[in-house]
Amino acid sequence: MLEKLEQIKLDALAAMDKITDQESLLVWRATYTGKKSALMDIFNQMRELSKEERPLVGKRANEVRQDLEKRYEEKQSEIKKELLKESLQSEILDVTLPGRNLSHGRLHPTTQTLRRIYKIFAEMGFQVYRSREVETDDFNFTHLNMPQHHPARDMWDTFYTNTEGVILRTHTSPGQIHAMKEYFPEPIRVILPGMCYRYEQVSTRSEMQFTQVEGLAVGHDITFGDLKGTLSDFARRLFDADVRTRFRASHFPFTEPSAEMDVECFVCNGDGCSVCKQTGWLEILGSGMVHPNVLRAGGYDPEVYSGFAFGMGPERLTMLLHRIGDIRNFWRNDMRFLEQF
Repeated sequence: MLEKLEQIKLDALAAMDKITDQESLLVWRATYTGKKSALMDIFNQMRELSKEERPLVGKRANEVRQDLEKRYEEKQSEIKKELLKESLQSEILDVTLPGRNLSHGRLHPTTQTLRRIYKIFAEMGFQVYRSREVETDDFNFTHLNMPQHHPARDMWDTFYTNTEGVILRTHTSPGQIHAMKEYFPEPIRVILPGMCYRYEQVSTRSEMQFTQVEGLAVGHDITFGDLKGTLSDFARRLFDADVRTRFRASHFPFTEPSAEMDVECFVCNGDGCSVCKQTGWLEILGSGMVHPNVLRAGGYDPEVYSGFAFGMGPERLTMLLHRIGDIRNFWRNDMRFLEQF
């Protein structure tokens, strides 16, 4: 058996010396070290040997296998070097040519706007609070002062799941309830960014999925004046100008009183144009004082605590900042559009 091992090794090394290409090397490996090779047959016959012969033959068989595998790796390296040498000699390669610059990735325009919003509110003492996108009906509607069959629910075209009472959130407002339940009885100052979903007709001004940033402040003696001062300062910081703002009375089920905030149109400077529909103003967000029923749902006593809330769409703010005319551009993955930012 030992003589047979030595013969296998000699035959394998002799065959190796004649190999000059990768295909032949693979055939050699299968022939001399593969599962059906003569070397593997010896391993299979070990059980037939005597107790005295078995360790001697086993040791030598392993040595032969290791020697052949080492020679295989050396030959493979030699062939690769030879192929590279031939390639350099046969192909035209001008090493003096400049290299190709790697393209750099960049942030999506909505993400850029979101980061500006985070920075502004962080300087005002607000922290980012994230909540889930799949919500229950109670958190999305009921706890926000919209019980079952309330007509205000018709304002949101909701995506329902196969599980009763589980929906895709139509706004990030449910996060306000989660934040209040988590922080009670401490004061709160948070912004709530995230994706929202509504079954709406897609157009230049609306999409079925969009990002939203809401804000919530709850504490003692918070007034509507705090709301106006916070949002007016936010608008000035966001648009990098001494922009004029105005508040208009509005209605939202979860705030009372409620208001929408406009900024002076950047295109016509307030004179009136097609962008602002001849009004001279552009709406950027909705806001109001947190409704007592919403405070109670979050665990706060409205006789002791008060607060304000607001919500805005980063895509629409980005459209204003960069004069973008179609909100659908944010989701088309058109590099001609995205590479501008």
